Amino acid sequence: MRILVLQHLDVEHPGVFRELWEAKGHERVTVELDAGEAIPSFEGFDMLAVMGGPMDVWQEDIHPWLAVEKAAIRRWVVERGAPYLGICLGHQLLCEALGGKVDLMRKPEVGLAEIELSSAGQSDPVFQGFEQKFETLQWHGAEVARLPDNATTLAGNDACAVQAFRWGKWAYGFQYHTEITPQTVPDWRVIPEYKASLEAALGEKGAAELADAVQPRLPEFKAAARRLDDNLEAIIRAG
Repeated sequence: MRILVLQHLDVEHPGVFRELWEAKGHERVTVELDAGEAIPSFEGFDMLAVMGGPMDVWQEDIHPWLAVEKAAIRRWVVERGAPYLGICLGHQLLCEALGGKVDLMRKPEVGLAEIELSSAGQSDPVFQGFEQKFETLQWHGAEVARLPDNATTLAGNDACAVQAFRWGKWAYGFQYHTEITPQTVPDWRVIPEYKASLEAALGEKGAAELADAVQPRLPEFKAAARRLDDNLEAIIRAG
């Protein structure tokens, strides 16, 4: 496949998916929107992957390209009806692009947290092979407050009701970070916005200990990313 990746921060990339996609022979084309790069023609691309970032979906006055990105996502998902993978901000942008609503949380959700599949999530092929409850890495201060019409919640927890959703045949948004690598926490904790939410959620001591807490779980997280990627590819190929 040819995968178009939209990034909003150079250290918030597809992470472990880069390795998985390369091993499968997929081609990845990356656009760094925060650096002023333009979204190319969609011609020849098979999947759109939209990553996270420190900005919020409503900050179009500060980041005018957000409006362009939302319109592009809408064209990709609605007009082209093509596969979409959104993580964190990419999950929220999918919601807004389709007419849903994203809002600030009462408190940021950062760190290790369990999520639970809904009944729809348990039967959705993207979560085939997953337990009903499983651990994730979270790092967000906004959440999907209202789903778009015809969207289905696939997973949630007490902190955030929509941890994953599907719209249409194969447009998926995931609030949690399944793409993490050993460098994710060290890279992100120095970004001012991420550092602030990390310390607001966990305190200074908890923030300092997060990388050590995540490290032993990395093999499990990588296996989950591989399973999710295999499932998504199977959905695409079957379609």
